[in-house]
Order: sequence, then structure tokens, then C-alpha cells
Amino acid sequence: MEIKSERLILRKFEESDTERMFLLDSNPEVMKYIGIPPVSDISESENIIKMIRQQYTDNGVGRLAVIEKKSGLLIGWSGLKLLTQEINGYNNVYDLGYRFLPEYWGRGYAFESAKASLEFGFNDLKTDTIYAHAHSENEGSNYILRKLGFEKTGEFTEPDGICFWYELKRNKFL
Repeated sequence: MEIKSERLILRKFEESDTERMFLLDSNPEVMKYIGIPPVSDISESENIIKMIRQQYTDNGVGRLAVIEKKSGLLIGWSGLKLLTQEINGYNNVYDLGYRFLPEYWGRGYAFESAKASLEFGFNDLKTDTIYAHAHSENEGSNYILRKLGFEKTGEFTEPDGICFWYELKRNKFL
């Protein structure tokens, strides 16, 4: 599976993505609002990629590597995953997420990749509602979700603070 947008290619993770994934997941700024500490060993990133690749097999969908067309580099990940563990009382629903290296923040890549992922979810997966959540203090992520048309429908508490819960209905998508 591959999703293309103007500046990005979203594709399934490959084992060769481990080094760039480690750059992402070991960065304290990237992990600030995630609720888990940055990884400290590249083998942790290898395991994360294996887990995501297993989600493709088990659920038919999972987060995708985001490749910047201009540089050919993996700059983060984006996309939908099936929530198989309950979050805020929900499971077996599609959850939108994204994470990017700081040097690519503020360039519209999260919005562009999320929009492409939502189009895939509504058009290809034929889902009627897509969910997302973001830490209440993560202003960038909350802004992007609202800009995409998500409506905040609740809050829940995680060990690292309050998270906002969002929903986007097919008929409200951009």
C-alpha cells in the first residue's frame, strides 16, 4: 500500500527504516507528549517496526512511514491504526496519528499526511468515523486535528496528563 500526496509518500514500514525511526523515537522533543520515554537502543525501534508490520497483517492497516519526495528521507510516520486495546472506552475503531522529526515541524507535513490518511480511511476503508487523541498541552497536534475538521468530544486522563479525544465523521471531512 502506498498513499501519495503533493510532497509526501506514505508507505508501509520496512526493516531498512530502523535508523530513521530510531532518530524519531529517541528524540525527547518528539516523545514529549506521548506518555512513554524516548527509546535508548536501536533494537527498540526494530521491535516497533516489527509490531507495526504485524498490524498490517493482523488488521489490514497500520501507521505508515512518511517519505519526503524531495529528499527521499523518512521524516516521520502518519496514518490510521485499528485500536485493538481500549482507549477512552473505544476499541476496534480507526485512530489517526502522526509523529515527525522536529526539523520537519511547521511545514504542513502532519496536516498533508493526515489528510491523505483520512481520505484513505473514508474512501478505501469505507469507515464512517475516524478518531484521534492528543495530549491537552500538545498545541500543534490539537491545532492540526481541529484544522482537519475533528471535533473534540471528550477528555481522558493518562499518567502524563489530560488527553483530548476527537471524532471526525465522513460527512464533516473537509
